[in-house]
Amino acid sequence: MTEKNELIPIYQIDAFTDIPFKGNPAAVCLITKEYPDDVLQKIAAEMNLSETAFIYVPNIDKIKETDTFRLRWFTPTIEVNLCGHATLASASVLFYEIGITANVINFDTLSGRLTAEKIDEAIGLNFPLNYPEEIVPPKALLEAIGIEKCLTAAYAPNVTDILLELENEEDVLKVTPNFGEMLKLKLDLDIRGVLITSKGSNNIDFVSRFFAPWAGINEDPVTGSAHTILTPYWSKKLGKTEMSANQISERGGKLIVKILENNRVEIIGKTSTVLKGEFYL
Repeated sequence: MTEKNELIPIYQIDAFTDIPFKGNPAAVCLITKEYPDDVLQKIAAEMNLSETAFIYVPNIDKIKETDTFRLRWFTPTIEVNLCGHATLASASVLFYEIGITANVINFDTLSGRLTAEKIDEAIGLNFPLNYPEEIVPPKALLEAIGIEKCLTAAYAPNVTDILLELENEEDVLKVTPNFGEMLKLKLDLDIRGVLITSKGSNNIDFVSRFFAPWAGINEDPVTGSAHTILTPYWSKKLGKTEMSANQISERGGKLIVKILENNRVEIIGKTSTVLKGEFYL
């Protein structure tokens, strides 16, 4: 280590849970200058989490009085247009680790302006809704994922995700995808990931799982951006504007979703900080 090393504050936050080692882990870096994209991508690859978020801080000495930040998200292999859990993690760092004075944070992102608000002991994210369009389920995709019966298939072009509704929660749990076969597929649609979903049980409105081997993430523990698709889909089917949701991955995560005006959705979740330190660059 030499004096030329730059120190970047970094945090690891488990999102959509208040229990350490549950939910979806994200790394959050505070950066005060522009770095080349390949440097940010290398940091994300080094962290090897489903997402690493980069918060651009215009003036580190005035960060507590700042309420608007530029935000970017990287998987270990690519930059993405929208990420819910890393946005929740970023807001958690600013609210609870940095202690900014504002109750609402504005994030300028590739998906436009997003907001995060303190709501009791949780954080509410204000995201754009992504309405899925019904499609014929690609047979090769169903075979690669290991799905025998699909009730409905839909595609959300803004985030390039495919939604597959299954019969029940048990069917969602037992799916075992062949990720190697998924990567070999030649589909007519651009695709970031596949989310499988069904009605929930025990007072949970719906459940889901999310697979994105094309983005370097075989199964994402909890996917906030997928709930911008799931919310309008299940709202129409269930006739509700506020719903509870579980992502039933191995780590698991819990969310509350609410349809808002102007084609927006509020995604509410909790967080747990598990690591903080400095990244040497």
